Amino acid sequence: MGINVSRTADLGSNQWLQRFVGRQHIAHDDEAFWNALLNYNIVLPENSQDQLNLDSRLEALCQSFIGNNLKTGNFGSLVTVFLEKTSELLSLSDQESNMHVWQTFNALFIIRSLVKYINETGSEFQLLQHFEAMPNAELLQAALEQQQQTPAESATIAMEATEQSAAAAVPVIVDGSKFETFIDALVNLIVVIPVKEFTYHLHLEAVNMLITLLSVHLFAQQPTDKSIVFRTVFKCQHANVLMSALLHFVSRMVEVPHTMFGSSSAGSFVFGIAESLLSIFTFRKQPDVLKAGQAAGGGELSQRFRTHYPLANQSLLLILILTNHCTAQDNAYRTSLFSCADSKDSPKQGAVSFQIDFSAVYETLCTIVTIDQATLLLYLLLHRNERFYRFVMQQQDLEQLVIPILQTLYNAPDSNSHHIYMSLIVLLILSEDEGFNKNVHTIMLKNITWYTERTISEISLGGILILIVIRTIQYNMLKMRDKYLHTNCLAALANMSGHFRALHPYVAQRLVSLFETLARKHTRLDAQLKEPADSAVFVNVSTTPEDMLQDLSVLEEVLRMVLEILNSCLTNQLVYCPNLVYTLLYKRSVFEGFRSHHAFQDVIQNIDMVVGFFSSRLQRVQEQRGELGVNEVLEVISKGASQWSSDRLRKFPDLKFKYVEEDAPEEFFIPYVWTLVCKYGCVHFSSESIKSVTTDIAC
Repeated sequence: MGINVSRTADLGSNQWLQRFVGRQHIAHDDEAFWNALLNYNIVLPENSQDQLNLDSRLEALCQSFIGNNLKTGNFGSLVTVFLEKTSELLSLSDQESNMHVWQTFNALFIIRSLVKYINETGSEFQLLQHFEAMPNAELLQAALEQQQQTPAESATIAMEATEQSAAAAVPVIVDGSKFETFIDALVNLIVVIPVKEFTYHLHLEAVNMLITLLSVHLFAQQPTDKSIVFRTVFKCQHANVLMSALLHFVSRMVEVPHTMFGSSSAGSFVFGIAESLLSIFTFRKQPDVLKAGQAAGGGELSQRFRTHYPLANQSLLLILILTNHCTAQDNAYRTSLFSCADSKDSPKQGAVSFQIDFSAVYETLCTIVTIDQATLLLYLLLHRNERFYRFVMQQQDLEQLVIPILQTLYNAPDSNSHHIYMSLIVLLILSEDEGFNKNVHTIMLKNITWYTERTISEISLGGILILIVIRTIQYNMLKMRDKYLHTNCLAALANMSGHFRALHPYVAQRLVSLFETLARKHTRLDAQLKEPADSAVFVNVSTTPEDMLQDLSVLEEVLRMVLEILNSCLTNQLVYCPNLVYTLLYKRSVFEGFRSHHAFQDVIQNIDMVVGFFSSRLQRVQEQRGELGVNEVLEVISKGASQWSSDRLRKFPDLKFKYVEEDAPEEFFIPYVWTLVCKYGCVHFSSESIKSVTTDIAC
């Protein structure tokens, strides 16, 4: 790959880099210089420590660059070299282009490193100044003369020109034209050049470049609608093809090649956009690495995804950045993601931005949904893309998607609150579909080894879903005390309640025990509030009577909802839920203290009526046969259920809840997305310089 290959350890003393950041102008057509500069191998930083080490070696060079480039315009020359090489790639064959791809990648890596440095230490205006900077007349003339002189003469000319212009700071007019051309080239590189083994890292670097440019949001305090970088990226005319390419990269989940720019079979780079995207399907795919990590925690899976599938990982993060910014305006990327369709269908109505294999997207999301960023993409697709939502609802293997989400909730202490919240919202959105609520009780699961609270040999997907949501409610009431979180939990249970069927005995017990646990807490709080204000109850000054009143009010809302869920099941599915009736008979005493409470009276009347009906039947049978075993009691319940008429019960409105995104969703999603970029991405930013993200960031 060339004779003079540099190493990262040599960066600080590299003569070509020193010339590039020095006081001499280097013309974009100085092929000898650019060939020498771009012949190096770089090991991409894999973590924040690697990035810190690289940044420290580049620090002096970057400072020299900042001091000189506005007069030399060398950054603009490098950008021009990159633009020319990117354009040339489209007309080269594979055998001709290996060296070309390598040098194009190296040029882009230098550009990204400098952009990252300017973002972290300067301003967006300075960044655009460096893009547009042109050499002053003296340096330009010196560069022209230098190409015609001997090395000794050219050095003298360059030195004289440098001394003449050292004090003359040239104002740079920023019109953004070169920057716009650069953005267009990045998009073309991503969507037109097909992904092959020796182009993989070039695509990855192009995606990383866009993320780095948009990271100006992290370091600037101005709103994005005032940002020239954001305005340029978001007015891109190629939103559909870019979003299509990025989602293809995610769905195909191509593993990183063992060599960065290895040889490949002969062929031409002249592909249309459609052909280049289709070529992704023929690239080898090795998903075993991630499948082995499915049983691992989300953090470990995130690390494997980032290490083995960096292009998919970075493309996913870029999708989230593009779709969650500028939501109040006409965001073409957001519209594109929400209006894409399955490539196997022929859409009959509605505008279609692009088509993609929904099966591949679904399969990939099932594999990585325990990762924060994958859950967030799943949320966007389910909530906003009706075609994808309908596709998911038609899948026969819903357990492949639902079980990993339940595992995230089960391992709540190991997850961040945002991830738990988004996982619950996904379940709530799924529960809005009646077909889903019916199907989950027909899918039987055996030996759920990750559920360690109790050994269950067989249970329905609906049963394990109910168990995990109940557990999340109890965890939230004890640890997080987040009203919105348990509201979403209860809403999902409520949507499902009219379709509960064949509930496992343990599931029925946990449903009633949830009410029992909350009832005890309600009784304690109520008693404490009735104590004299100077009693020992309020020794803990951090818990005021006002706090306790608020807790009591929230508890009553939760208790009411649990009763409505039980009532909904009894009203609609009593004949199919003998285990729930059995548990209510066994635990009838837990409702006694609430029969006269104004907030619960009406709904408890229905439960009392069911309990009374079956109690009297059991009593008659016991008088005839004597004591009954569990199976005999269930037999009596099943026979009684066949004679039961739900018309006896007071009618309540069906429990149907729909997730509605709150106003100004960007206040939640934008900090969350950038937290994920910093925590799980392949581009590592200086956390000390970050200004505008309030969520905890671990770079």
